[in-house]
Amino acid sequence: MVTRRAASFGLFTVPLLGAHIGHRGRPAPDRLIIAARSQIGQTLHYDPSYVPIDYPGGDIPTLTGVCTDVVIRAFRAAFSFDFQLAVHEDMGRAFETYPSSWGLTRRDPNIDHRRVPNLEVFLARRGAEASNLIWQPGDVFTGRLPPSNLPHIAIVSDRRSPRSGNLLLIHNIGRGTEESDWLDGFNAHRRFRFFPGIDSLN
Repeated sequence: MVTRRAASFGLFTVPLLGAHIGHRGRPAPDRLIIAARSQIGQTLHYDPSYVPIDYPGGDIPTLTGVCTDVVIRAFRAAFSFDFQLAVHEDMGRAFETYPSSWGLTRRDPNIDHRRVPNLEVFLARRGAEASNLIWQPGDVFTGRLPPSNLPHIAIVSDRRSPRSGNLLLIHNIGRGTEESDWLDGFNAHRRFRFFPGIDSLN
């Protein structure tokens, strides 16, 4: 459990995870942010346990999850995009390009898409890395939390911290989904701009 204090903003309790949530016609970044923010007040816990889930479209109970689940659920709600299916299929094409950190010898659709390093590889392979661009709302943020360099992923908000001026992150960093000021709290930042069906870098 992470104990660093961070200010939370914008409690929303729209009970529609996994479905489109009334943002048709909005710009893609707005759609993604709305879908991520809708998880605040619904996902209340952090639990990294391995859990068998359905495939495709599988998910653990929305009350809990890890940082990747915020991103997975947001993309599913905003764009009907299933990271579980997409990562599983891409690993089938290029298993050797994905990290070997867990000693796996074959794909596992229960967990592969819920690991930050795997999502980084997948997004980079899709040409979504935007490391030379400034942060924009709707970007996917990854980094490593010191001192243990724990991988983390979040969606960049369209709101700024009144204290630091930073764009906030929508993420689960140990207390359930929240919108908070953590942009400067990580090492090894990577930036991805990925809107399925839309040119990610525009």
